[in-house]
Amino acid sequence: MARRFLFALVLLVVGCGGGGSSIPPAPSPTARLPTSTPSPRATATLPASPTETLPPTRTRSATPSAGLGFTPSPTPTATGAVATASPTTTGTGPTVSPTPRGELVVPASTPVGVIQELPAGPVLGGPPAMPAQYRLTSPPEVTVETFVSGLQVPWSLAFAPDARLFISERPGRIRVVASGTLQEEPWATLPVLASGEGGLMGLTLDPDFADDPWVYVCYTFNAGGLAQNRISRLREVDGHGTDEQILVNAFPGAAAHNGCRLKFGPDGKLYATTGDATARRQAQDLDSLAGKILRLERDGSLPDDNPFASLVWTYGHRNPQGLAFDPVSGALLATEHGPSGEVGIGANDEVNVIVRGNNYGWPATVGAPGLPGYVDPILLYPGRAVPPAGATFYYGAEIPPWQGNLLFASLGGAHLQRIVLDDSRTHVLAIERLFETGPSAGIYGRLRDVIEGPDGALYVATSNRDGRGSPRPGDDKILRLSGASP
Repeated sequence: MARRFLFALVLLVVGCGGGGSSIPPAPSPTARLPTSTPSPRATATLPASPTETLPPTRTRSATPSAGLGFTPSPTPTATGAVATASPTTTGTGPTVSPTPRGELVVPASTPVGVIQELPAGPVLGGPPAMPAQYRLTSPPEVTVETFVSGLQVPWSLAFAPDARLFISERPGRIRVVASGTLQEEPWATLPVLASGEGGLMGLTLDPDFADDPWVYVCYTFNAGGLAQNRISRLREVDGHGTDEQILVNAFPGAAAHNGCRLKFGPDGKLYATTGDATARRQAQDLDSLAGKILRLERDGSLPDDNPFASLVWTYGHRNPQGLAFDPVSGALLATEHGPSGEVGIGANDEVNVIVRGNNYGWPATVGAPGLPGYVDPILLYPGRAVPPAGATFYYGAEIPPWQGNLLFASLGGAHLQRIVLDDSRTHVLAIERLFETGPSAGIYGRLRDVIEGPDGALYVATSNRDGRGSPRPGDDKILRLSGASP
């Protein structure tokens, strides 16, 4: 199937003559986002999200510049694709491809550029250069055990300095695992609107949690019958969350496409993903916080070096659900869900290298067309969706072969994806689909988040009770992946 798909792509490119686009780049945006004001909480039922027809979109390009607090690896080229700089020796990964393992499921791809302009507006591009993908159902170097069970749609995981594991559950509870035991009483319960994909989602801890015990969350709430999202923080007092402080209030939410992944960067800033809230025009609108990656101070204020005099860090995103900072190089990578039929196609999930001020294309582009003004993904999944969620770089001692690798949890793909990058963090050398048993099927079902624990093991959250999975006994669970015994 994958080979027939790639052959069809080639035919389309030939038929389109390599593809031009009616969407030229436009001047760099400078719009200032208005300050949001608190919205009332309510209990009304959320109405169905409207659909819209999007005409061809003209976009605005942004010029990336310094200001991360560290030097990012990638920079955009004149064609909008991620630069393919020569690898440097930083000790973050190999420079040659490892020997393939397992069953070949998707062959390697080469860039084809523009395929066509879809009737609904976007310019469709083919995949970037990618290695073949292999299914490895039982990786021999790891042992998998159930760490805790009996959860309801765990969405985000974060370890405290004292080794407690904080877990957000989509219905609104923050749970804590202490000494391997799930505490019966929630650490906090938030007034969420748990409708569709919305509810309590992102969670992360203050980098100075031991001295300043703030827990940061992103969740959907009901604002007069409309779904809205907010970012807030709660302070731990006597083992419970109190004193909620709203940092970013009432940005667009919906029953789907809420984003809401939270991670602190090496610069000490809080990064947050937002989805387009099913209104895709918003992703290109710099006056909206939807379809963006945001960057803010710990207290919610605006950093001085953000690119657009607003909280917006990058734009043109559909539904980014994973963020991973490489602790060695400082590179930020994001996973993102591709379209699910609203522009006439599906699949096309992405992994992107995130750089200040860049435009990642949605809804003007899908895939890797190489158009000026847009940044193409380094990974694209056009044949069958692998909806990617939480992601992490792994440097633990428990599983030495995976050190320096990027891993992301796949929801509909029902696997943990292992990505081997070169030292530049922009070239993909190998892809393994771990625990996958077949197309959209895996040993553990849908997976939502993955993080490295203080013990060097990996912790993975299942998501089989989210309405789209098939719950197994004990679901949902947190799995612990450690090194296999010799």
